[in-house]
Amino acid sequence: MNANIVLLPGDGIGPEVIRAAHRVLVAIGEKFGHAFQFNEQMIGGIAIDLFGDPLPEATVAACKASDAVLLGAVGGPKWDDPNAKTRPEAGLLRIRKELGLFANLRPIVTFPELLDSSPLKRSIIEGTDILFFRELTGGLYFGPSGCETLPDGQQRAYSTAVYTTSEVDRIVRMAANAARGRRKKLTMVDKANVLEASRLWRRVSAKIMQEEFPDLEYEVVLVDSMAMHLLSRPTSFDVVVTSNMFGDILTDEASMLPGSLGMLPSASIGSDGPGLYEPIHGSAPDIAGKGIANPLATILAAAMLLRHSLHLNAEAECIERAVRKVLAQGHRTADLVPRGTPSIGTDAMTDRVLDALHGSA
Repeated sequence: MNANIVLLPGDGIGPEVIRAAHRVLVAIGEKFGHAFQFNEQMIGGIAIDLFGDPLPEATVAACKASDAVLLGAVGGPKWDDPNAKTRPEAGLLRIRKELGLFANLRPIVTFPELLDSSPLKRSIIEGTDILFFRELTGGLYFGPSGCETLPDGQQRAYSTAVYTTSEVDRIVRMAANAARGRRKKLTMVDKANVLEASRLWRRVSAKIMQEEFPDLEYEVVLVDSMAMHLLSRPTSFDVVVTSNMFGDILTDEASMLPGSLGMLPSASIGSDGPGLYEPIHGSAPDIAGKGIANPLATILAAAMLLRHSLHLNAEAECIERAVRKVLAQGHRTADLVPRGTPSIGTDAMTDRVLDALHGSA
């Protein structure tokens, strides 16, 4: 296969973890006889510094012309001024819109070798395998927002959660189809006891499930209850679908089940065109440049890229087996061990994965 993959290193540890995933993709291409071309572009804070824009037009054009996009991370203290004209995160939101990426898939899977790295009890988290579907281009992050000064001098800020029937329909339908290929259970998370937008989610979801997916077990859980259940009975969930902001918060909370944000990849996909793949961790500016970032989430995101955008399932599974093998051998980055315990750095962990890919580990 010939494929054009755009790399968006971004800020903080982004360049370090993207470099690691790039090395793994090159190795996979060589192992399976594929020709991957890589095109590096700017996004986030570094793009603001160089071009005054967190998402330059050249980046948009390159991404639209690609087969898939692999992103590191954006943001950092340097660009956190609330009065700034633009912020790195604006580039991330815009690329999702530009590519029509309405669904964010976040697998939350516990690795047997890392059960003791989680702050939760082994008995609670063992066997957890949840696939989150987060709606990605609607809700509070994209609705009308602003800040105005009132006659008495106070400021009033607002952000509006807006959803249409079609936006809810497509993400729920995608999640339900995924549940059919797994354990046949779908959980929809909302706040319908308070929010009108959530009541739309509940109506649309109920209609789809009753008419088209009667074979699935279907439940609705309020977001505040879901926040508790994720930490008390995570193994009872299979596929979870929810709105943009709820999905953002819940999946970050769920990252504590495997033990670290550094283990969790994500895929953002739409109806057609290239998907965007990234670790769910942030730019981690406190460890940027130190060579200690965990590259495994980004390497696993590269596996998702192979599976979902290039339809190379065997190659994706090869990467995932290599990661599991490295963990089984006891190799750990700093985020996966107690403070003061010996660990290996970004490059060394990547080397171990490459050794496992080549069968020499």
